[in-house]
Amino acid sequence: MSTERPSIARRRREQLRDFLRTRRARLTPGDVGIVSVGRRRTPGLRREEVAMLAGVGVSWYTWLEQGRDITVSAEVLDAVSRALRLTDPERAHLYLLAGLNPPRPDVPADAEITPQLRRMIDAWAPRPAVLRDRYWNLLVVNDAARAVFGYDDTDYNCLISFFTNARYRAMHVPWTDVAPAVVAAFRADAARAPGDPGFDRVIDELSAASPEFAELWARHDVGAPEQAVKAVRHPDAGELIFDTTTMTVADRPDGYVVLYDPRPGTGTEDRLRLLDLAPNVVVPVPG
Repeated sequence: MSTERPSIARRRREQLRDFLRTRRARLTPGDVGIVSVGRRRTPGLRREEVAMLAGVGVSWYTWLEQGRDITVSAEVLDAVSRALRLTDPERAHLYLLAGLNPPRPDVPADAEITPQLRRMIDAWAPRPAVLRDRYWNLLVVNDAARAVFGYDDTDYNCLISFFTNARYRAMHVPWTDVAPAVVAAFRADAARAPGDPGFDRVIDELSAASPEFAELWARHDVGAPEQAVKAVRHPDAGELIFDTTTMTVADRPDGYVVLYDPRPGTGTEDRLRLLDLAPNVVVPVPG
């Protein structure tokens, strides 16, 4: 955090000091497999015990806990996290207090998608909505998104469909003007996790399937995340223009809900009615 103001850095290190002390105080030697000898004046582990468990020098750990301005690495913070038996949220908190970006949480590929989340995406109809993961894999697609964008059961990744699904591709007019921004946005996401095999799989598969993607990827253009406008020309409903909003799912950090809202004044809302996408749910009117 080289651009951090001195007062903010000082406050962050004070919080780091208090956080490490409280985490150390809640553990007993027995919790970590250490035989306790003699009487202890204060509860919890001693600093030298934490240092031993983490495989770091006692002086270095003491300086870290004192909130001194020292250089830390992700590897050492992970070792301290294991020594103090930190939970995943606590580990991420430790990273932030130490001035580093926390690692992405590990979410199993087969992690359950809650019924509440599925209902929310389905209830967004007659407007399109999808749930995707960090690699742009499609996890949930509501009926409106299938009808509007032409997704079918063979579509499993937004980026791959953009280049290989003929119907989806034909809707973007002119497609060649949109493609560079799409690839640049994906590179921005991939850059946050260098070496992540999930991104590598998408890149390798699409590079082999689409020379156009391979050419755009080689440009190394990077896009900035922003609220976007998505315009498509549907074969039955005509031109549809949406404002898109992407939101992170709080209890599933690798999940992103993308909501498509018809842009006012474009006639998109009326044209959606041509596709008969009204949801089969009754929403009670308050009052």
